[in-house]
Amino acid sequence: MTDDHQPGIATDARHLMRSAAISSLATVMREANGAPYVSLAAVATDHDGAPILLLSDLADHTKNLKVDDRISLLLTGRSAHEDPLAGERLSVMGQLARSDAPGLRQRYLARHPRAAGYAKFGDFGFYRMTVDRAHLVAGFGRIHWIESESLLIKPSERLMAAEADIVAHMNDDHADAVQLYATRLLGRDHGDWRMTGVDGEGADLRLRDQVARLPFGCQIEDSTDVRKELVRLVNKARDA
Repeated sequence: MTDDHQPGIATDARHLMRSAAISSLATVMREANGAPYVSLAAVATDHDGAPILLLSDLADHTKNLKVDDRISLLLTGRSAHEDPLAGERLSVMGQLARSDAPGLRQRYLARHPRAAGYAKFGDFGFYRMTVDRAHLVAGFGRIHWIESESLLIKPSERLMAAEADIVAHMNDDHADAVQLYATRLLGRDHGDWRMTGVDGEGADLRLRDQVARLPFGCQIEDSTDVRKELVRLVNKARDA
């Protein structure tokens, strides 16, 4: 049974998915009678919300994928709960395939800059997930199955083309605004926060090993809309 028709369920799940930097990656073991095998993997998301991973051909999970491409990702957001089981988590199920699309490389390495060294090796490759469905646990009474057509969004090609310029402009000319987003709107510690990506629903921020997600108040289609929304958010931050 799915209940992704409830208002905000898919949006909450997608926000959690975009907020996570680390995932538990479950593959089907090519040996041991297909037993589940779980490993740790850094994750980013494409413009539509689909997970992106950087994997080595030498890793067992990648060897498993060559036999059976089905996977499950467990993603958890930044939670203030003392009990981890009281926090939100999302299990995403689907298939994982290698892709040489340049946009995947750009978005992943912007979110995980330390991975740039690994990406140069020939045995590493970028993988994009084809999502089938997801299971969200978001607190008492908020447990939902979500199908892929609700979990993912239709990306804007205009925004995808403008992303690099928007991010560079914000970091070079409006670094003070990026700090306000992180500290006043998201409650993060002060530091040299940088914008690493922007999509139709929000912007990704990073401070050393910390990541943060800045949600937009509406769906964005192009750079003009992004500018208006970022101005609105910085004014909100200044008033906070």
